[in-house]
Amino acid sequence: MTQTELPYLELTELTQRIQAKQISPVEATEAMLSRIVALDGQLKSYALVMAEEARAAARQAEAEIARGEIKGPLHGAPIAVKDLCWMTGVPTAAGMTIHHDFRPQDTATVVKRLQAAGAIILGKLQLTEGAYVDHHPQIPPPVNPWSAEHWSGASSSGSGVATAAGLCYGSLGSDTGGSIRFPCAAQGLTGVKPTWGRVSRYGVFELAATLDHIGPMTRSAADAAAMLAAIAGADPDDPTALQAPVPDYMAELEGGIAGLRLGIDEAWMGAATDAATQGVLQAALAVLKKLGVEVVPVRFPDTAAVIEDWFPLCGAEVAVAHKATYPARKGEYGSSLSALIELGHGLTGMGYQEIVLRRIDFRGRVAAMFEGIDLLLAPAQGFASPTLAKMATAGEDAALMQALLGYTCPFDMTGSPTITLPGGFTDAGTPIAFQLVGPHLSEAVLCRAGHAFQGATDVHRQHPALG
Repeated sequence: MTQTELPYLELTELTQRIQAKQISPVEATEAMLSRIVALDGQLKSYALVMAEEARAAARQAEAEIARGEIKGPLHGAPIAVKDLCWMTGVPTAAGMTIHHDFRPQDTATVVKRLQAAGAIILGKLQLTEGAYVDHHPQIPPPVNPWSAEHWSGASSSGSGVATAAGLCYGSLGSDTGGSIRFPCAAQGLTGVKPTWGRVSRYGVFELAATLDHIGPMTRSAADAAAMLAAIAGADPDDPTALQAPVPDYMAELEGGIAGLRLGIDEAWMGAATDAATQGVLQAALAVLKKLGVEVVPVRFPDTAAVIEDWFPLCGAEVAVAHKATYPARKGEYGSSLSALIELGHGLTGMGYQEIVLRRIDFRGRVAAMFEGIDLLLAPAQGFASPTLAKMATAGEDAALMQALLGYTCPFDMTGSPTITLPGGFTDAGTPIAFQLVGPHLSEAVLCRAGHAFQGATDVHRQHPALG
């Protein structure tokens, strides 16, 4: 295997080779660290590289595997986590200058679980300020490795850039309005936004408590299933984490999707999407039909109110999350996050309750729709691969933000699980993605559907030309 091929292996391909002793965890980790040194000065995906800690974990994994103590499909894989996730004694800034000296006294549950599964943590990945839409003015944003002129995808931008550029074999992201899905769409990755509560939020900096989802960002549905299996499940440190048993996502991957009912709302999918996105949706539908899905016409509930409500609801929850530092240190905040918090401060109790009632109503309508289908086909975003110039004012342009969030934030409002899958490319050669959405706790079906799609296509195996 060449040094060019090694960084772009899928995570599960890498660990199969590691556990067959064809590659060592130390070799894979050193390759990643060397590549980070060579490329990340330009790409800026890492907030912090933990080289010595990663080397120590790699040596430990190598010794365990040599003794036959294999912990599962993540054992020996060098990965990275979004810099929202606490690690004891490790700086965790959440994309903010206010927190640049913060060193947590505990480790996030998701990180503990990845480490227990034998994963090697390379470091902490950069994000937008507080995980909202724009990067802090003093922090350089990660650069899309497919094209420096194109958007890298909002909050989990560092996670997307590092995974796509071959600077880790998988990563953790978070999604409050679309921030697992946007970077995956921007960079040709596969990401799972789990059901709200399927994955513990303990030890993860909060943006908006009832909207935040933590999930994997990877190169394939199999990789996403492997990471999700490690992090999902009940957590005594997070009482909102769901008690439902965690399926064996990996064991269910090969079941195929023949006979699954795929919901299609042509009017909704076409209402706010450009021609490139429509082309990817139709191509994906054709593949899914060949794989045996049964297409079921549906009418998706009207999203206008729930999209509009997302902003003040998110603002109110963000205001609570930042009450210790805002407005006391308002001058240290960027304009987009500050404006969102101010929106939250302006929401009345009655206004908040009206939003809650509309949200419950919408959630019920979506749940009722899923009584008749197993999956829903949806765009990942309305417009394919936006440029940085187009996104420059997104945090302050309500119309642009509504167009961007139209196919993402409704599923944060419902807590529905989604899988984002690469589906094609623009004329400029940048990736375009689509989503499959399921009822609550249907992650196994979503990963299986993604795996089946990727078995019939090769878009997810394309990577940027970085060497």
